[in-house]
Amino acid sequence: MVAMILVGLVALIHLYIVLLEMLWWDTPRGHKAFGLKPDFARQTKVLAINQGAYNGILAAGLIWGLVHPDPAFAWQIELFFLACVAVAGIVGAVTSSRKILFIQTVPAVIAILAVVLA
Repeated sequence: MVAMILVGLVALIHLYIVLLEMLWWDTPRGHKAFGLKPDFARQTKVLAINQGAYNGILAAGLIWGLVHPDPAFAWQIELFFLACVAVAGIVGAVTSSRKILFIQTVPAVIAILAVVLA
């Protein structure tokens, strides 16, 4: 049960990121979340929508793992998508902002541990 909750939380984090990147990038909320200046946000809005799509795919994969009826296959799905989240967080931390490591990678690694130990 703990593992499912943690996987669900990682999925929710990514659904929120989808909203930030696809809908709120060029709003005060998006500016604050990503430390953006309005001009830069306007110029990069299309790129953010692309990023949001990828985060949506990660969230969808995690949700798929949570609802899949075969526990053994669900376990594999969850671990695969959690690993993808962890790697994406590392890449984001190296290329963009260190806080991404704590927003994406740390929760994903904690969820991986919970899934493996469940």
